[in-house]
Amino acid sequence: MKKPKEPKSATLTVWAGEDGPFWERSTQVPVVHSVSFGYNDMDEWLKTGQGKASGHIYSRNTNPTVQAFEDKVARLEGSEAATGFASGMAAISNTFFTFLSPGDRIVSIKDSYGGTNKLFTEFMPRFQIDVALCDTTDHQAIETAVAAGCRMLYLESPTNPTLKVVDIAGLAQKAHEHGALVVVDNTFATPILQNPLALGADLVLHSATKFLGGHADALGGVVCGPPELITAIYHFREINGAALDPMAAYLLLRGMKTLDIRVHRQSENALRIARHLESRPQIEQVFYPGLESHPQHDVAKRQMKAFGGILSFSIKGGFETVCQVLPRLRYAHRAANLGAVETIAGPPATTSHVECTAEERAAMGIPENLVRYSVGIEDADDLIADLDQALGGLS
Repeated sequence: MKKPKEPKSATLTVWAGEDGPFWERSTQVPVVHSVSFGYNDMDEWLKTGQGKASGHIYSRNTNPTVQAFEDKVARLEGSEAATGFASGMAAISNTFFTFLSPGDRIVSIKDSYGGTNKLFTEFMPRFQIDVALCDTTDHQAIETAVAAGCRMLYLESPTNPTLKVVDIAGLAQKAHEHGALVVVDNTFATPILQNPLALGADLVLHSATKFLGGHADALGGVVCGPPELITAIYHFREINGAALDPMAAYLLLRGMKTLDIRVHRQSENALRIARHLESRPQIEQVFYPGLESHPQHDVAKRQMKAFGGILSFSIKGGFETVCQVLPRLRYAHRAANLGAVETIAGPPATTSHVECTAEERAAMGIPENLVRYSVGIEDADDLIADLDQALGGLS
């Protein structure tokens, strides 16, 4: 019998992980708030606890609602396994500390997300883990650092908040030649637009709080990859306790049903807005991989299906002008989040790199006059008009 064709992402966002059957024949994944799961048969309980039989014993370990979320993301990323976390940073830090030990070396990029960068610069040195941070756009420098020896290569593409793009396939190949594990943060692109595992990465992770959930009402994180790696991460997580709450998992599942539709709409909006902003005299530079002017546009075209719902732009005049423009926006939350159905705007100083000093941001190539603009699903014409009136108030 011919094997059925793998459904496309729009179908997987709705159906993956939701095979059932569910309690009382419900069509939606139930929220299972129970902390523990009871067994009358001691043999069955023991086998379940040992992982020899399917089932759940304690929700810090596994939970039916959380499992449905994990299964959905795994299918979308084309992986065999996934494990969920209480937040995106929990997913990142647990992945690092599962595989890195004192004396190990990790290679990464300079302008990763601020929380990730703090792990590199503040926490890892305390555990005698050597960190090499390379210029994000200098692939030769990254390859040289990997060739000098490392346990892990950690990439983020597009980067937060400057939207730089790295050649995942090329760097993964070089890293594997030197025995390194390749981990990619795919939060900005989502599984709809980019699949790092198909490009050669070993593990892919997300802050599910962002595009996956899409409604700014649930924290979560997830890591996907082969069973042997995910089992190791899961074991670290179950012992250290950064478990995903079942209610949050339910909200993320509900949000993901519209992920394909949302991301494509947001990408279309973002490209139109980015092109428009390039023509505005108040704008110094626009950062968006969909623009032909973007230095890594060709790489983005090769590894992404579209260019995502995040752009950033620098305003002439410095941080003072950012403080003038942002309060004038009518259709944007000024908040530290991204990937929601509503547009969200803010400078790195209060969003992605709030933990960093101005000097640290400058060293990462993040200017103080930058605005990260997470495009929502509103009408693009309305968002463009809103930006125009906000910028028009500048002298």
